Amino acid sequence: MSRARVARRIATAAAYGGGGVGLLGGAAVGLLLTEVRLARRRVGESDAVPPSADGLYGAALAHRGPGAQQAPLRLALLGDSTAAGLGVRRVGQTPGALLASGLAAVAERPVRLRNVAVPGARSDDLDRQVTEVLPGGDGDGSGGAPDVCVIMVGANDVTHRMPPARSVRLLSEAVARLRTAGCEVVVGTCPDLGTIEPVAQPLRWIARRMSRRLAAAQTIAVVELGGRTVSLGDLLGPEFEANPRELFGPDQYHPSAEGYATAAMAFLPTLCAALGLWPEDERPDVGRREGILPVDRAAVAAAEEAGTEVAAVRGPWALLKHRRRRRLPEAEEALPAPPQGAGAPPPAP
Repeated sequence: MSRARVARRIATAAAYGGGGVGLLGGAAVGLLLTEVRLARRRVGESDAVPPSADGLYGAALAHRGPGAQQAPLRLALLGDSTAAGLGVRRVGQTPGALLASGLAAVAERPVRLRNVAVPGARSDDLDRQVTEVLPGGDGDGSGGAPDVCVIMVGANDVTHRMPPARSVRLLSEAVARLRTAGCEVVVGTCPDLGTIEPVAQPLRWIARRMSRRLAAAQTIAVVELGGRTVSLGDLLGPEFEANPRELFGPDQYHPSAEGYATAAMAFLPTLCAALGLWPEDERPDVGRREGILPVDRAAVAAAEEAGTEVAAVRGPWALLKHRRRRRLPEAEEALPAPPQGAGAPPPAP
């Protein structure tokens, strides 16, 4: 069975509440669990807490330029430790801060960031996270629903053996709620766990296959709901395989500051395009291996090449795009939210 058909079957099973497509037999599961235990010993457990990046970015733009007198754009991050920024120590090194600063620079308008991602989270935590970022939830929804939400999830679903159809169904439900609330949604699909250095064979091959299969099914579901996806793949770029010591953090599992910056550079163009802030040329560039393909074929192609964007075109067709990476401005430290009833915070230096 082709990879596109398998991905489509998982997405269809998710839509109808089925169990999905199994990958491993009983003996293979036993071998996989043994390898997982060995890998966890080598990687080690981390009780670190990622720095909180919530706050206002590009505050000076509220007083000058085209963005003056406009309310800040609202950006929300949901998902697991990759979205939370586990592995770095400074706020400005987290993916949320990097994306908020980059978005503010492109839009020439302040951006208010809310990050509700939790290290270790799986797709079954997305419902709670969506409730937090939408008005009327447990979080501060006084400013309305986010303009755009970034979701990064899937790695823990694979390592905890969540059935892929259930994983995709939970992601679909989260995306549908956000789209209904008027949010643009960009999903970073399941990263390729086969690139993690301490993971040995045959777990590396199995992890890679399971990761890419889930990523393709996630893409089909998200695009058909009107969202966009960016394939995280081998953590967005061959740089990670070429320089694992530099681009992975001390635990050899989560990205370092340089790794998060590399990932954010690949993610930002799609984030801006979702908001209509990027020069949009929907004509595929054949020289860059872009094209309009059936959604399932585009999803499989994206899962095989990190940093690839997939967006809906019409009907069963999707645009496969390789956007050019842009260097990010240095992420500023977030300004705290002003007290209730207070005016705008002072411009950042």
